Formats: sequence, structure tokens, C-alpha cells
Amino acid sequence: MTKLIDLLNWFEGKGRVMIALSGGVDSALVAYAAFQKLGDNAIAVTADYKTLSEEELVSAKRICSEIGIQQLFLDYNELENEEFVQNDSNRCFHCRLELGNHLKKLAKKNDVDIIVDGTHMDDLGDYRPGILALRQNGIQSPLAEVGFSKPNIREAAKSVGLTVFDKPSNSCLASRIPWGQRVTAEKLSRIEFGETLIKQITKIDQVRVRDLNGSAKIEVDKKMITVFDKPTLKTITEKLQMIGFNSVEIDQEGYKPGKINVITD
Repeated sequence: MTKLIDLLNWFEGKGRVMIALSGGVDSALVAYAAFQKLGDNAIAVTADYKTLSEEELVSAKRICSEIGIQQLFLDYNELENEEFVQNDSNRCFHCRLELGNHLKKLAKKNDVDIIVDGTHMDDLGDYRPGILALRQNGIQSPLAEVGFSKPNIREAAKSVGLTVFDKPSNSCLASRIPWGQRVTAEKLSRIEFGETLIKQITKIDQVRVRDLNGSAKIEVDKKMITVFDKPTLKTITEKLQMIGFNSVEIDQEGYKPGKINVITD
């Protein structure tokens, strides 16, 4: 696969490299390529900043175990950052700026020459202020530079045996809260628990629980909405109300990334 060879070659002569690794397929492929080319001069770093789900942290650990790459952890609390928790349209910028600062400090301690992430070509077409923040900290994106799209990434990941090759895309839990509504630990907890419950009950892999001032709006792929028959929806509603949601509804338009990125009073 030509693109995979290009990705491997991207790391030629890069010295010691740190990969910002979440629990998804994009950064997993970057970590794989870096480790194949650089061996122990490639280090994966996973940030536990309290808005990433436990599911993603577990996935990140599994990825590093599969690849054989050393994994370090950053542990800090984004909820202590007022610019982040006020949740305006630049929330992702503040998130990634703080992450980049932590990564740079860790890189210095470990004599790292370059920090890279999993940003790819498809990301560049969306509203992604977080990418701008990472660029400000000098973080590079080999997938985008080589020209990988999401389908390319999944194909390459499958070809090299990464088990996350078909893992649904995910994002931080704060993305379930509309701009203008503060991010709190309570909201994040009920969102994460709610999504876990729904996945267990319905066996649907990709679920979003949008927290709209305490009301839960459930998003799944449009083809999967029929799973929510009356008994199933009744069970889910009861469980979500037990963890703090005051009402529950299914979004009939289906899942779409960034759907609630609007300022709401």
C-alpha cells in the first residue's frame, strides 16, 4: 500500500518522536508507523484530562500493547480551565492548547524531537479550532501531510492487523454539551454512564447522548433507530432518569458529528 509506505518514510530521520495517542484508529496508525520505523525512539502519550471516556483510555492501552510501543500518561483536569468549561465556540481550541502545553513539557523531559498527532485530510475540511491550537505548539500531522483520508486509514490499519481498524469515531464527552452551556463533572458523568447503558442494552457501537440542559437526546445511526421500540425506550428512559436526566428522546435525524455546535442560552 503506497500511502502506508509514504507514512513509514515520513518518520525517516525524525529522531525521537512522541505520538499523541487517543483510543481511536487515526493516532493508532501513526503510532504503528512511528514504532515500525523508529522502534524505541517512538513514544505514545495518552492524556487523561477527565473529559475522555474510560472506554477510550482502555482502547488506548490496548493499542499500545498490540503495537509494542512504550506508553506514557498525562493526568490533568480540564475542568480546572475556566476558558474550557465556559464552553464557547473555541472550547476545542482551549482544550488542545492546554494539551499541547502539557505535551511539550513531557517531550522536553524525554528528549523528544517532534510531537505528532492523528489529524488527517478529512479533519481539515471541518470546523476544528483544536487543530489550530496544536499547530501553535508545533505539533505535526503526518497523516494529513501524506494525504490519508479516513477510509485510507481504516484500510491501512486493517492491513497491518490493528484491531481498532473499524472502531467508530469518538470525541471527548464535552462535545455532547451545546456551546454556551457549562461543562461540569456531573454532566460528563451522566453522559458517559448514559452512553454505556445504551450500548449495553441495544448492542449499538456508536451512541451519542447529547445533554441539552438536563434533557438527553440520543443519537445513533439513522438505520439503527428502529432498535428503540417502546419497551426498549421505556427501559432506557427509566435508567437515564435514575442517573439525572429529566427527559429522554431519540433524534430522528440520526447521528451527525457536530450537530449541536451552536450557542444555546
